[in-house]
Amino acid sequence: MTSIQLAYLHLATAIICEVLGTSFLVKSEQFTRLTPTVLMALLYAVSFYMLAQTVKTITLGIAYAIWGGLGIVLTTMVGMVVFKQRLDPAALVGIVMIVGGVVVMNLFSKSIGH
Repeated sequence: MTSIQLAYLHLATAIICEVLGTSFLVKSEQFTRLTPTVLMALLYAVSFYMLAQTVKTITLGIAYAIWGGLGIVLTTMVGMVVFKQRLDPAALVGIVMIVGGVVVMNLFSKSIGH
């Protein structure tokens, strides 16, 4: 596995942990439930650790934009499917724009690696 592939594996793990952690944030009921609160904290810690591993290879701005952008999209999907939350058209357009930005960076940016 090349260093860039490993960096993207770390980034994917960071994104998944962040989305799961955010889901447990909702389940923690404002930190009043111990198990979801502990799981949230652990998942956030793993997410930041994996993000730190990512920035050894991928520049900070690019890594954070991908982490944040895909985290927003996946968290929104979890909110809609698991928590039955609804979004208005403006919110959906904004999320599509975030996805577009991540795609543009990955396809056209020369800033990905150090």
